This record gives sequence, C-alpha cells and structure tokens, in this order.
Amino acid sequence: MTDIRVLVVEDEPIAAAAHAAYIGRLDGFTLAGTAPDGQSGLRLMAELSAGGQPVDLVLLDMNLPDLHGLDIARRMRAAGHFADIIAITAVRELNIVRSAVATGVVQYLIKPFTYATFADKLGSYRLFREQLASPGPGDPGTGASQSDVDQAFASLRAPSELPLPKGLSGPTLDSVQTFVKLQSGAVSASEVMQALGMSRVTARRYLEYLADAGLVSLTARYGAPGRPEKEYRWSRPGS
Repeated sequence: MTDIRVLVVEDEPIAAAAHAAYIGRLDGFTLAGTAPDGQSGLRLMAELSAGGQPVDLVLLDMNLPDLHGLDIARRMRAAGHFADIIAITAVRELNIVRSAVATGVVQYLIKPFTYATFADKLGSYRLFREQLASPGPGDPGTGASQSDVDQAFASLRAPSELPLPKGLSGPTLDSVQTFVKLQSGAVSASEVMQALGMSRVTARRYLEYLADAGLVSLTARYGAPGRPEKEYRWSRPGS
C-alpha cells in the first residue's frame, strides 16, 4: 500500500510544524503540504490533485481565520475532493461534533494532545484504509463482506471510546490486551484462559471486546474436529 498523503490545515505556525513533524515520524504517511487557512488549503488541494498527487487525508483545524472547518469540508466535497478528514480542534460542543461527522470527518482530535494520541489516531486510520483495501478471505473478486466492513470501521474507534460492558473490568482488560499483544501469533480463548486463570467464556468476552475495538483481528482456526475455534491476533499498527 502506498503512503497516505496528508495535508495539514492549521493557522498556528507552531502547531502546524508539530503536526508536520509528527507525520514525518509515522510509517505509511507522507506530508503533502501545509496551509495556514481554509482558502489556502482548498487551493493547495486543487493544485496537488491537478498535478496527479491528490491528498488522501486532511488534518483540519476547525477554527481558522477565514473559514470554519465545517465550511471547508463542505467546499471540499462540492469541488470533488473526497479526501478523508481528521478534525483537530479545541471545540468540544456535541452539535459541532455531529455536524463534523455528517460532513465526512472520520476522527476527532481534541487539543491539546500528545504525540502518542496523534500516532494512535492515525494508526487506526491507516488500519481502516488497509482493511477496506484488502480483499476478503476466499474469492478476492467478491469484495468486502459485512464483517470486513464492520471490522474496518471498528478500527477507527479506540477502546476508551467503547463502553465497557457490564461484568468486564479495566485491569483484566489490560491483562488480556497485553497478553495478546506480546504473542508472536494468534491465540484462542482457551489459551488466554490457561495463561491468565479465567474461564473460557470470560476470556472470549474480553477478546470479542478487543475485536470490536479494532485492536485484534478475528479469524477461524481449523484443524481440530468439530466447529473451528476462533483465534485472535494483535493488529493495531505502531502499538
């Protein structure tokens, strides 16, 4: 998969430089350019597209000196620019968040944030793109299945964004997550049960939660009589 080309639209020079530097530290991403305001961003997007190097992702400040981020997103779509958008802003109003989602914002970063948070969000986004680009198991000509699409969109959510189901605890979730992450291959609920001293049903609940969060990939393990057992493999890039 080719690098994801990223345009940073940010009016604060220090923040713009920091975001550009962050992108330079991430595998699979290339900085396409930076713009200090909305109009400049739209012009640069058009120039890059005309030059055969379209932008894949826009890191968009929602409060710019000339245009609001929502207006920029709408103008992008009207001009035929369908790059994904990650909103970077201090705005926390839920109505703004809902409107941002409606205009094609795939993720939301609240200022201030650390490099680790930035890397996690962009890593989730990269996984999302890779999962949608990859053919499903079996016939690659059949396209993505419902589970393929569900897993791809789940990869955009961090575990903290998913409610912890009743009966699951944060410390135990951390233990299961760490165990799976440290394994060189996929593990089953039975293997987690034996390693961490919990019931198989409980192990499976935690593993399914991690699968819903996009942190582990889920496949079927064949080779034993009866129904195939599910296996789980750590899949969050850069984590």
